[in-house]
Amino acid sequence: MAHTASARKRIRQSEARRAVNKSEKSKMKTYIKKYAAAIETKDTKTAEEALRESISVVYKAAGKNVIHKKQAARRVSRMMRKLNALKAN
Repeated sequence: MAHTASARKRIRQSEARRAVNKSEKSKMKTYIKKYAAAIETKDTKTAEEALRESISVVYKAAGKNVIHKKQAARRVSRMMRKLNALKAN
């Protein structure tokens, strides 16, 4: 257990940040799952709309330092590849 006031404050700050980050990460995963479901139905119009929303949420999470910017780019790249493969078929 923390003894100093500054250490106790740090614990409070860490918990608050953790809660915000968890919420943002959960939101991002939800949008990615919606996109994956749209890809499974093979409906390009729905998938494109879900992709737009997902990309926005992923980059916002990266902007808030919830995930790394390169991880965001990798996730978006993989989503784009799936959509392009769907369009090719």
